[in-house]
Amino acid sequence: MVNICIYGAGAIGGYLGCCLSKAGANVSLIARGPHKEAIEKFGLTLISNNISETFNLKVTDNPNDLDAQDYVILAVKAHSISSIATSLKPLFHKKTAVLSAVNGLPWWYFYNAHSGTQLDNTHIESVDPKGLIWETINPKRAIGCVVYPACEIEKPGTIRHIEGNRFSLGEPDGINSERLKILSSLLIDGGLKAPQKKRIRDEIWIKLWGNCSFNPISAITGASLDMIGNDLSTRYLVTQLMNECQNVGEALGIKFNVSINDRINGAAAIIGHKPSTRQDIEMKRPLEIDPIMSALIEIGVKLNVPTPMLKNINAVLKLKAEYLGLYKRDEVIETLTI
Repeated sequence: MVNICIYGAGAIGGYLGCCLSKAGANVSLIARGPHKEAIEKFGLTLISNNISETFNLKVTDNPNDLDAQDYVILAVKAHSISSIATSLKPLFHKKTAVLSAVNGLPWWYFYNAHSGTQLDNTHIESVDPKGLIWETINPKRAIGCVVYPACEIEKPGTIRHIEGNRFSLGEPDGINSERLKILSSLLIDGGLKAPQKKRIRDEIWIKLWGNCSFNPISAITGASLDMIGNDLSTRYLVTQLMNECQNVGEALGIKFNVSINDRINGAAAIIGHKPSTRQDIEMKRPLEIDPIMSALIEIGVKLNVPTPMLKNINAVLKLKAEYLGLYKRDEVIETLTI
């Protein structure tokens, strides 16, 4: 039996845990607070397509309570990984793979990247300050992932799946490894779509297009995707942000196989939805700014690719988040992104 630990059993982590358990994996959860207590007492309930299922899964708030795992799935916010990296060590054996189910550019991004730039096999300071995650986890363990489902914690111990069921997977070097095949098969057996991508970075950037543009504008204004995409002024702003994102990505060899206009139209067709960064403001949770904006700017600075609009919106969003107590500035990151 395959042993899998989900570190961060929130909306996406809980959804993954239930689906992998359904597929026959031995799933353990790391959670905290009332959510952990509810799972301990009543199990973890998943509501999807108006069908409710409850899974009795092992849950703890201490990785030392668990044996070494075959896979560790990090379903915490990207900016939280550096603070938990050292605590993950008891979960690792020699071949443990680590999948980061996060938004934005992941900490392992330039490992075996073959971008032809000086950034290959280096860490991104905005995502991984001082390379702590890189050194502690080791990028050899990393499997890439792009998360598409929308889920929410309806109440402690209960996850509601709203839409989407795709988790695209890929090795950093593009090979079709055995560990990738096993994880993909488990996800598929659990009712999910889990395509294995040779160019997982291309898909990371396609999603990042929306994260770096719609997310900050929604966070600042409170507007939904359709409102932003159908307003001429904000649509123009989204276009500028996406264009800068594309320029940085193409400098790294990324292929964008859809147009900016089509990408905007796709987001604007989703009526009433506010992206995760706005939801975090409304829920008073720390914001994921650096993986979706600062990292782009940092790479642009290092490769001499201009990102003036990203810098402007990044500055406004950080000021708003700092004022709300939802973001703490890092002087090193600020220096790299000015």
